[in-house]
Amino acid sequence: MTSDNCEMKRRSGRQKILDFFFFPLRAVTLFHEDCWGLSCLASERFDYVAREVRGYCLDVGCGRHNRFLREYRGGDGHGIDVFAYEGLGMENIVPDLTHLPFADATFGSVTFIANLNHCPEPDRDAELRESWRVLKPGGNIILTMGHPVAEILVHKLVWVYDKVCNTNYDMDNERGMHEDEDYYLLDREILDRLGRAGFEKVRKKHFLTQWGLNHLFVGWKPGMPPK
Repeated sequence: MTSDNCEMKRRSGRQKILDFFFFPLRAVTLFHEDCWGLSCLASERFDYVAREVRGYCLDVGCGRHNRFLREYRGGDGHGIDVFAYEGLGMENIVPDLTHLPFADATFGSVTFIANLNHCPEPDRDAELRESWRVLKPGGNIILTMGHPVAEILVHKLVWVYDKVCNTNYDMDNERGMHEDEDYYLLDREILDRLGRAGFEKVRKKHFLTQWGLNHLFVGWKPGMPPK
């Protein structure tokens, strides 16, 4: 069921061409809302992920205003986070992501958008197993991760920008990085963890409009999806 009447955003083919050619400008300027006729990196990431979602979606680490589900899924899902970011209510706050407050087989998709690396390292397998539990048979998990060099540079650039301009764009700085978090995860670790959690047929897809410096993984829970 869709929880609101938001129109789901989608990039046109023309928009993708513009985003591709102007990727260096978008990466360096680090704008956090679409402007100048270009997509910001976050919007672009949401667009790629939304195209992989199948049905009612759980967005883990939804961040400020639960933006992915509101704007790119028309509200069709439930966003959760461990931190009370602006625009989130009590229904969005789940302090322990290794024990999700949802019944088995509730969601068609589970998303980790640029944040599995921020799950404490000892909890990552447990969080992915919980994602597998709350997925319907035939449902999928979608997670994104940037190239290690790109992830480090972007985090450092945003940190400097926030300090110099007295802004608060970086949600990681707002919440605070913990000892067991990382700025990125290598593909091998992601694939191994998804496999241990029970996901099958895992595929990797590059973000072409970010020149392959960002990508997503899609893995599936065995079983036939409901008709």
